[in-house]
Amino acid sequence: MSLDHRLTPEHEELRRTVEQFAHEVIAPKIGDLYERHEFPYEIVAEMGRMGLFGLPFPEEYGGMGGDYLALGIALEELARVDSSVAITLEAAVSLGAMPIHRFGTEEQKRRWLPALCSGGTLGAFGLTEPEGGSDAGGTRTTAVRDEAAGEWVINGSKCFITNAGTDITGLVTVTAVTGRDPGGRPLISSIIVPSGTPGFTVAPAYSKVGWNASDTRELSFDGVRVPLANLLGEEGRGYAQFLRILDEGRIAISALATGLAQGCVDESVKYAGERHAFGRPIGANQAIQFKIADMETRAHMARIGWRDAASRLVHGEPFKKEAAIAKLYSSTVAVDNAREATQIHGGYGFMNEYPVARMWRDSKILEIGEGTSEVQRMLIARELGLTG
Repeated sequence: MSLDHRLTPEHEELRRTVEQFAHEVIAPKIGDLYERHEFPYEIVAEMGRMGLFGLPFPEEYGGMGGDYLALGIALEELARVDSSVAITLEAAVSLGAMPIHRFGTEEQKRRWLPALCSGGTLGAFGLTEPEGGSDAGGTRTTAVRDEAAGEWVINGSKCFITNAGTDITGLVTVTAVTGRDPGGRPLISSIIVPSGTPGFTVAPAYSKVGWNASDTRELSFDGVRVPLANLLGEEGRGYAQFLRILDEGRIAISALATGLAQGCVDESVKYAGERHAFGRPIGANQAIQFKIADMETRAHMARIGWRDAASRLVHGEPFKKEAAIAKLYSSTVAVDNAREATQIHGGYGFMNEYPVARMWRDSKILEIGEGTSEVQRMLIARELGLTG
């Protein structure tokens, strides 16, 4: 396998296009939306027109015919400016649409993917439960067959679900226990639940520390009925399917984290040249120079990590360990760079008008979402053959 992670001309053109969009369209608007905890509908619509929601999907379903590397490039450039917008794209693509692309029937793909690829409809991924957290296999939500009606009857709840309650959310794919195997172990399946289905309740948006312009909700299912045909993939394979989706999603989150880490460098270089203290720019001080040099080093290595994992995925090679490594490292350095950027900015770094304040607030969740840092270490150790 080649270790050359330089971008092709097509990927570089995509990177420049998204970079320009992030600075010209997102940057002037996002601070106000973030302060008011408002979902960026206009920005999302423009991203849809650019084709960003369809990047890794086939053209026959309305996608752009790209790959996971292309998605990661877009996410990194968006997150250099704002993570709320970036996580909206990541969750819609990696978690909302990808399960249907990977495991859906032809009918399910043709029904849902064109709208999801356009960005006109968002999908969500209902895995985490209030009492489960990282123990995603401990699913308590149930789905019982009503053969006479030809329906699943779903009861339970999910929490921390991104894109679940926007005005353009079209579906949530949820995991639910649909039976037991001969040994009594639960059979977890994936089922598509369209928004607006009776008994499907979306709670008010959470009050969060960060990602304040993204949508995150708790969901409840009280006798929710959907057709048996809404089963996604094989019955009893839902947990395995979602683990595969999470492996891929960690690459996307790593790209997002890398973008945040690089954005901290960008803002710190800019500020160090503008801010004067004791008669000269603070960037003339070696202490500041070394801080920023370390920040750039971390962002660079994080980029190599996620691109390596993405390259393995694109080439059909095993990537589970590399994805976990990339996610673990990039989320750690995102927090480190956000902390240092805030320190470089001094008192201004504590003011919400400066992007680094958002970056500091947004960084911590990257060590938690889509598998905590501890879970990543477990996965890496397991891939090395360590058990117990």
